Amino acid sequence: MDVPVPRFSVIVPAHQVQAYLHACLESVLAQSYPDFEVIVVDDCSPDACGAIADEFAALDPRVRVVRLPRNEGLGPARNAGMERAVGDYLVFLDGDDTLTPHALRAVADRIKETGDPDVLVYDYARTYWTGKTVRNQAAAHLTEQGPAPFRLADRPGLLKLLMVAWNKAVRREFAEREGLAFPPGYYEDTPWTYPVLITAGTIATLDRVCVHYRQRLRGSILGTPSERHLDVFTQYDRVFAFLEAREATHPDPARWRPLLYRRMADHLTTVYTRPDRLPRPLRAEFLRRARVHCRRYRVPGAPAPLPVRLRHALLRLGLRRTYAALRLASALRRRTARGASALLRAARAGALRLHYRVQCCLPLRADRAVFAVEGNRGYGRDPGALEEAFRRLAPHVRTAWAADPAHHHTVPPGTRRLTPGTAAHGTALARSRYLVCDAPFGPGLVRRRGQVLVQTQAGTPLKHMGLDLQERPGVARGTDFTGLLREAGSWDYVVSANRHSTLTWERVHPGGWTALEHGQPRTDVLQRATAADVARLRETLGIPEGTVAILYAPTHRDYRRTQRAALDLERVVRRLGPRFMVLARAHPAHGGPLAASAGRVLDVSGHPHVESLCLAADALVTDYSSLMFDCAGLDRPIVLHADEPEAYEAVRGTYVDLRSFPPGAIARDEDELIGVFASGEWHGTRSARLRAAFRERFCPYDDGRAAERVVRRVVLGEQDPPPVVPLAERRPAPPAALVRTPAPLATVPQPVGPRTVTDSL
Repeated sequence: MDVPVPRFSVIVPAHQVQAYLHACLESVLAQSYPDFEVIVVDDCSPDACGAIADEFAALDPRVRVVRLPRNEGLGPARNAGMERAVGDYLVFLDGDDTLTPHALRAVADRIKETGDPDVLVYDYARTYWTGKTVRNQAAAHLTEQGPAPFRLADRPGLLKLLMVAWNKAVRREFAEREGLAFPPGYYEDTPWTYPVLITAGTIATLDRVCVHYRQRLRGSILGTPSERHLDVFTQYDRVFAFLEAREATHPDPARWRPLLYRRMADHLTTVYTRPDRLPRPLRAEFLRRARVHCRRYRVPGAPAPLPVRLRHALLRLGLRRTYAALRLASALRRRTARGASALLRAARAGALRLHYRVQCCLPLRADRAVFAVEGNRGYGRDPGALEEAFRRLAPHVRTAWAADPAHHHTVPPGTRRLTPGTAAHGTALARSRYLVCDAPFGPGLVRRRGQVLVQTQAGTPLKHMGLDLQERPGVARGTDFTGLLREAGSWDYVVSANRHSTLTWERVHPGGWTALEHGQPRTDVLQRATAADVARLRETLGIPEGTVAILYAPTHRDYRRTQRAALDLERVVRRLGPRFMVLARAHPAHGGPLAASAGRVLDVSGHPHVESLCLAADALVTDYSSLMFDCAGLDRPIVLHADEPEAYEAVRGTYVDLRSFPPGAIARDEDELIGVFASGEWHGTRSARLRAAFRERFCPYDDGRAAERVVRRVVLGEQDPPPVVPLAERRPAPPAALVRTPAPLATVPQPVGPRTVTDSL
């Protein structure tokens, strides 16, 4: 009986990485693409790496352990794994690194799309011990534009990427046919990667982070001073020997000499200048050997910028003292510039504080109002809705919007634009009668007699806020609760969407302010929009007619160092069929998209107005985002993807038990979510009944006139606000797809069998 050949052979060399090997192997075994084998090579590790590998092998038959009788190093360990590999493609992963969720599925899909190329190059991100993640700076060379597959001559910029083995999937038959193998010694990736790319007949790229490259605080091989760093010269001898041997039968490799020489010179410079690599007694020896190599392999006239040519010339001539003097002069220049810049910033800040204090002594301007949102972002949210109402109902008040210059284009005509940290901004804060914001106004603000401070908050509170965070030290992280009380004590009004919000804000932000329980101003646009507005928004976003658009908007997870999408969105739309698409919107705190825009998954994280996305979408999928309260007022289907409820509740805590009082259907994992949409449960009778109860409790005043009621009370002094339109009489614009197709849209069968997708990060 034939044994099925796995698609991937994941080779993991392990030597003194016991602290990281669990996370590494879990990241592989948790992949949503299951067709792989894992070969762990115990490189005679003196720690528990072998025992850890044995534990995984006992639990999962896809894991095999290979033991070397003595420590050979990364290169020979990888060779040992290659000798036993049977997969179509070789994937290398160091024992202290991890695969990102769904990486192998993305790699497999790209390989299939490009016709099984010899090499697929994908991206990586450096992950630091602080939790910070930084994507590869040369990621632009991995864009998937243009024909694929291709040869290196078509995309020579690939040689500017980090020359490592673990950012590539290499077809095993190609590697065996060409006799590709890793040499011993440090920098073993160099004489492997260059021949792989130059020899490959077909290459493809995947513009996606598939590997998290761990930056260890200490203990990494290349970060340890050793004479073995001299191995870099032998490795480049092997690279140029490969070129010479191949030039005898293939004229093409000669074109790579100038670029390889430059990469070698840059690499040698890096090794020489890094203080954590060369012991001091070896520095002169290293420079002498670098001079020999640069003279031996130099290609005259190789194009390079002037600073690079100067650096290479100093290396080639062996001018160690000159090189050190220039580096010292450059470092002194940078330090001087930083010091001068710091002094200028301090002087400017002092001048702005003085200017603000002077302005506070001048009379208030009763016809001025300043608006802003958290993070000095663009026009919108509750302050934006109130600013529009100010201009419409109180035209005698001149409004201004404070935002970073990059967002000034979002401010409507007729509204003054202010840049925080300028004298004009300080003047406006000191002399305007009305200040409106959805975040703290700042510790430097002095509330003057006669000023009116309106705090809109960030929506209906679902997760714990304010003083309640004292019981959540994992989230509070140095929160100044004294300053929080002082800030709340300066507010005059707090805009509240419902009774739940009022009671919560009074407890967690105690002060002498007055609650304006008139509804959420930012939802006014949702109530006033028409079917024509919805059609226009969908056309702008490129949503085809008749398509069910799902807005996926998860919240920020405080307990995760690295934010990641809990759903494989491409798999979701693939299982649901061509009539569905996903609009993926990351939380602003994520700092990046949830998924790259591809096919029927559209990244809308950069869209300035989430309200427009709610109108364009036919349904909302979220976890613990307060956006569900806004969409409930719109009366459109909401599906909760309630993954990790215990973890979220333990770390952050919620005011509403969504499992007993949800706004719609609940899915605990990805397969259940697919089933909810495939079966039509997402817009069924039960979901509508749950949404109606949720809407009645949390959207009693969201009738399209919330901002008007606030302005009439705060600015015009009216004590009796306009009456609220009853829920039964409200007619928000219906979802476009359900209007055209009232019957269940999906006939895709529900997925069978459990999936085990976990994340070890």
